[in-house]
Amino acid sequence: MERNCRVKKVKQEMEGFSAKKLDNESLEEMRELGRLARGDILTMTTLAGSGHPGGSMSSIDIYLTLYRFANVFPDNPYHPDRDRIVISHGHTSPGVYAALGRLGFFKIDKAIGGFRLAGTAFEGHVERGVPGVEWSTGNLGQGLSAGCGFALGSRLRKKNFQVFVVMGCGEQQKGQIPEARRFAQKYRLNNITVVIDFNDRQISGVTGEIMPQNIRGNYESDGWRVLEVDGHDYQKLYQTFRDAIYREDTPTAILARTVMGKGVSFMEGREEFHGKALTLEQCRDALAELDREDKLDYYRELRKKGDFLSPRDMQTNKKISIEVGTPRSYPADEQTANRNAFGNALEDLAELNYNKPDSDPFAVFDCDLSTSVKTDGFATSFPDNFFQGGIQEHNTATIAGAVSTMGIVTFFADFGVFGVAETYNQHRLNDINDTNLKLICTHLGIGVGEDGKTHQCIDYIGVINNLYGYRIIIPADPNQTDRVIRFIAREPGNFLVGMGRSKDPVILSEEGTPLFGNNYRFIYGKADMVRQGDAAAIISYGNMLHRAISAWEKLRDKGWAVKVLNVSCPSEIDRESIREVAQTGLIVTYEDHNIKTGLGNIVGNVLAEESLKVKFRKLGVTGYAGSGKPDDLYRIQGLDVDSLVKTVLKEIGK
Repeated sequence: MERNCRVKKVKQEMEGFSAKKLDNESLEEMRELGRLARGDILTMTTLAGSGHPGGSMSSIDIYLTLYRFANVFPDNPYHPDRDRIVISHGHTSPGVYAALGRLGFFKIDKAIGGFRLAGTAFEGHVERGVPGVEWSTGNLGQGLSAGCGFALGSRLRKKNFQVFVVMGCGEQQKGQIPEARRFAQKYRLNNITVVIDFNDRQISGVTGEIMPQNIRGNYESDGWRVLEVDGHDYQKLYQTFRDAIYREDTPTAILARTVMGKGVSFMEGREEFHGKALTLEQCRDALAELDREDKLDYYRELRKKGDFLSPRDMQTNKKISIEVGTPRSYPADEQTANRNAFGNALEDLAELNYNKPDSDPFAVFDCDLSTSVKTDGFATSFPDNFFQGGIQEHNTATIAGAVSTMGIVTFFADFGVFGVAETYNQHRLNDINDTNLKLICTHLGIGVGEDGKTHQCIDYIGVINNLYGYRIIIPADPNQTDRVIRFIAREPGNFLVGMGRSKDPVILSEEGTPLFGNNYRFIYGKADMVRQGDAAAIISYGNMLHRAISAWEKLRDKGWAVKVLNVSCPSEIDRESIREVAQTGLIVTYEDHNIKTGLGNIVGNVLAEESLKVKFRKLGVTGYAGSGKPDDLYRIQGLDVDSLVKTVLKEIGK
């Protein structure tokens, strides 16, 4: 017969690990929970026919101790003062779901029956849509960075919660982890406790043989305090956690010595069960060894009924409360780089909202480029809200994403090759976690010039457009940049705002006044008709728009009037404007971007989808450029003004 485990109801009080040790009743309760949870792990993975039972069973005692005694609340899983528990090795989701289900965050049957079943929240790696899960993981090595983000958020939000990050031992081979360790020590994030499930096994065998590492020495060399404990002894686990949170001004790492597949004799210490579900026969033998009732048939029928927790049912509100103030207007006779306009707008926003009770706090992240990306003014004026991540872009991108989920207006500024190309994986996980990050990337395109091809980011639209939740804005001049920055600061969701390095002219109307100044209001997704004509249309954006206008002038002097359309929002293109310019009979897209993946392809897709009959030509970067003056590089690539004029004239003449 299945024995029942009566879990004491967790009070919504800040108790945490207050008792010095567990009493006998609590110890018996934990042992029973462990027995039940191990059976849950094996049942759900066997029925799903896949999953990671071995590591889940080595981590389960850690999970049960944390979720049982940390300040987390099954009846109110999004309590603002809750401790944050991040599971970095997300493949141990069966253990996480078993612990959360047994402790009342949801009905355990929903997790067992719905594990890895399409349409449920209980995916193969932990998902933030499950109550009790703070961060969706799976790509190893990012959990500690997310934990740093939550710890930093607690400081900015003036909260006093603890952050626990549970990780695998093989995961410690990842390079992003030392980046996070250094950041945590630099900013004295002493409310972080790392717990490493040290079962000494990974997919291919013994961890130390796959890749030798000195985990304890690595943490200690970065200034962390390190404790060791038997990861299956509830009393020792509890007391070690308690020791970790009552500490000096330094983060703590716990090496929890565990056994892969703990609790089932034929699984223990065997790496083949890392990511391999048991057969039905093996599962029945294991359940018998655990003295668990065999309910495989019951749960198999339950999986067919479809009554499960849906994904993202419990997501948090992302409303942003700040004032955006009055935009700056840059005059026609003043050349200001877009990156300078960004820095100015950022300072304006911070000054307007700093320490206002009704305004959300700001956080600005930099990777050793503040004077180039123009966050240096903010850093000087608001040092407590500026975070220098050093040359550690992967860690910084994840920290910024995690901070942004806490109602903090978060900007991460970087060069395009680092902020987009190098950190795509981190932004992809941010996107999955529904973050609110404002990513500002400068030095885009071959307009970077002399720095050469390694620093010329020419794939930013193609890369970021792969992410479903990021919106791309490429403003054309400092006036549009100012208004874009104020817009995204108050708008929920992830944004990439891109710009070049150089000072480009203020875009003027045909009457000679700043087109994006004064009363102009930026509307996301709306294209701007910059010049009129009926012979053809040039579609451009960003630092190429003023060159498109120069081409318009030369074409006018030759007797041809063409339209010039500014598409500053390529990820949500203005189809009505595309239909309008298609009526000219000829469209030429003109951009400082890889010709294979930029605006030209987006416009081409619209033309095909709308069945628009029009001549169509793309001008863009056709190969990696070298070092040189931007104008020379544009000429070599066929992107100078004269080349644009020749292309239009050639197509008009056909």
